[in-house]
Amino acid sequence: MGGRPEGWHNGIFNIAMVSGTPWSVTAGDFLLVVALVCLFFEVLKSTRTGSSSIVEHMLSMLVFVAFLLEFILLGAAASSVFFLLMAMALIDVVAGFSISITSAGRDVTMSN
Repeated sequence: MGGRPEGWHNGIFNIAMVSGTPWSVTAGDFLLVVALVCLFFEVLKSTRTGSSSIVEHMLSMLVFVAFLLEFILLGAAASSVFFLLMAMALIDVVAGFSISITSAGRDVTMSN
């Protein structure tokens, strides 16, 4: 075992590739795909402006900080899957703030 959480490394299903080599999709792989889809919709949501966007940015930052603390402090979270999920949370924070700052600058420019 070696201290690694075995659940994320278990194969869910296999896909036969054209080359004949089977591609085994693990639970961690599937979770990462779901997280990428969620990240896509989260970035789309961050294009909206308003008072609720500030709260959403703060919540995104809290999620990233929680990921970071768990990754550093908990042995069960020391995996590549968890690290990539944490990186996606960071991308969500950076993209949200970047989009908000850019759209706020456009709003100021258009009002002059």
